[in-house]
Amino acid sequence: MSLLRIERVDGDAGLHDWQYVHNLIVPSAALSLDEVRERSRRYLLEVAYLDDVLVGCTTVRPPTGDPAAATVIARVLPAHRRQGFGGELWARGLAQARDLDPEAIETVVWASNADGLRFAQRHGFVEVEEYLLPGDSVPWFTLRLP
Repeated sequence: MSLLRIERVDGDAGLHDWQYVHNLIVPSAALSLDEVRERSRRYLLEVAYLDDVLVGCTTVRPPTGDPAAATVIARVLPAHRRQGFGGELWARGLAQARDLDPEAIETVVWASNADGLRFAQRHGFVEVEEYLLPGDSVPWFTLRLP
């Protein structure tokens, strides 16, 4: 049985919590509350709590591109890493992505997030693309399950 309480982002509290985790882990791509609200209409956004303490968040994007790949992103706050929470969020996101019947499953990781990159690689993802966002000097990696 999971120790985490995982909730779909619904309402301002969830939007704020998802935004906090995202912006802390990916400060170069910080999102406004309105941007998070817009993403919540297109993607499945969830937040995870240990009791009432925020632990992390996930994003599952529906399949796009060629191959039609669903994207799974799991973020865990630094204080809660290496406790199994990332694996739990990852497994949940993968199951949700597989329900969308994609041709492939991908994730994206900011190169400065060395923990996130190692985590994705340990879970079988391999790099398929490296890119820079406009105005950014640190690359992003797209990784795919083979």
